[in-house]
Amino acid sequence: MKVEIWSDIVCPFCYIGKRRFEKALASFSQKDKVEVVYRSFQLDPDMKPEKGVSVNQYLANRKGIPPEQAKEMNEYVTSMAKAEELLFDFDKAVITNTLQAHRLLQLAKAHGLQPATKEKLMSAYFTEGKDVGDENVLLELGKEVGLPVEEIKALFANESYMEDVELDQYMAQQLRVQGVPFFVFNNKYAVSGAQAQSVFAEVLEKAAEQELAG
Repeated sequence: MKVEIWSDIVCPFCYIGKRRFEKALASFSQKDKVEVVYRSFQLDPDMKPEKGVSVNQYLANRKGIPPEQAKEMNEYVTSMAKAEELLFDFDKAVITNTLQAHRLLQLAKAHGLQPATKEKLMSAYFTEGKDVGDENVLLELGKEVGLPVEEIKALFANESYMEDVELDQYMAQQLRVQGVPFFVFNNKYAVSGAQAQSVFAEVLEKAAEQELAG
């Protein structure tokens, strides 16, 4: 079974949804037969990082709401994450463009290290407050999961894997993806959003049954 997940690294609901899906997968009887592929999706591809702008301020500007309301929204999301044993620290998080991180994920896919790289990137951003748009940061994170250093350096020196990122986003357009995370099971069943663990468990079973039925 193949599960494709469109998500952005700096999207809090993508991390929460990822963890809920992983919990459902862990208890799935056929988990060893499931291939998980992370597809690129940028929520704000034109993002130009501004130093000194907090995540709360960025959210307030983007949604046209007071900073206090944005802070309350992020506090609510933090409590949601905590329920999934994830630690979010929006006070440390930085506003950044995720294009280079998505290219790194495509490189990781070629090496069979995509799941580990995805987790490393999201943890670095949400928990450690690292700038996942910074090439030096990405180099270190890539090294930590076992990606070849020279290939990471080459990645940032040319346009490699750019087409892969663009293709993933084009696929999302074709699927009419309105928001992320967005999960597709065996090209047949779709789940949108950070749904409950039980929802993912149900769809995994349904996809498995459909596969057996041919």
